[in-house]
Amino acid sequence: MKRSAFLVKSESETNENYGKRPNERTIQELIESSVVVVDKHSGPTSHQITKWVSKIFGADKAGHAGTLDPAVTGVLPVALGDATKAMPVLMGMKKEYVGVMRLHKAVDETIVRKTFISFVGKIKQIPPVRSAVARRPRERKIYFFDIIEFGNDGRDVLFHVGCEAGTYIRKLCHDVGQSLGIGAHMTELRRTKAGPFTEEQSHSLLEIKDAYEFWKENGDETMLRKILIPTEYAILHVKKVFIKDSAVDAVCHGSPLFAAGIANIEKGIVRGETIAIYTLKDELVALGIAKKTSEEMFKAKRGVVVRTDRVFMKKGTYLKE
Repeated sequence: MKRSAFLVKSESETNENYGKRPNERTIQELIESSVVVVDKHSGPTSHQITKWVSKIFGADKAGHAGTLDPAVTGVLPVALGDATKAMPVLMGMKKEYVGVMRLHKAVDETIVRKTFISFVGKIKQIPPVRSAVARRPRERKIYFFDIIEFGNDGRDVLFHVGCEAGTYIRKLCHDVGQSLGIGAHMTELRRTKAGPFTEEQSHSLLEIKDAYEFWKENGDETMLRKILIPTEYAILHVKKVFIKDSAVDAVCHGSPLFAAGIANIEKGIVRGETIAIYTLKDELVALGIAKKTSEEMFKAKRGVVVRTDRVFMKKGTYLKE
């Protein structure tokens, strides 16, 4: 993180005798609070994939961020252990997909491209019949909607779309067909990105299983360390504050964060926003709700600046002061 992106409230140092930087954790410690990016294959549900990943690692808790239909493949972030507490900031991430749309009649490519462009921006969708939410119109944002390749028969369209969480791509394809007046449906779909997580970071269940077994049998951590993403690195999109060692234990006990405990503040924080509270060793202490803006936190001499919401760090990791 660039230093220019932060307001330095206090030039503080950290005691190396307490805590542990995320990249220095043991494999077992990582399993207790990490995100695994699975390259989901076609067939199983997201819930089944999550259950299998949990079983591989013997995790007591696991959860996935952003459901994929059984037939859909691609990026599925799965949180293990305490990383499941980060679900509120993992669920609403932007998504990207590559898919194939089948037009019910041949249409001129120029017309199709213009129609795609008309769907960029805010759209209204009614969730499909088989969905877990109420079938009421809701607004979603399409960030881009590009044609990668147009079939020779004028009917198959390979597309790339970036959208807000909760957008139904199958419904988007249907609506494009309606707009064209000829009908359309989705035939294939793959998620290529979910928030900061990309295809390049994803691993098949077989790769994950093999990496785990290789560690257990041979003690080789190399592959497993590439697979297990510490919670801290999984929520880099969340704005953050760094606190002094002296303030850590109180926050671990659920106390709000007071102005005197802050070292550095990321710029751009607004009141009511969920932010992350970090130690000076880059360890995630808790998620909290900002009670002041970045500038207000910087100027404050006393009082509560962040209300602690979800605690990640174990009590007693740092000394009470």
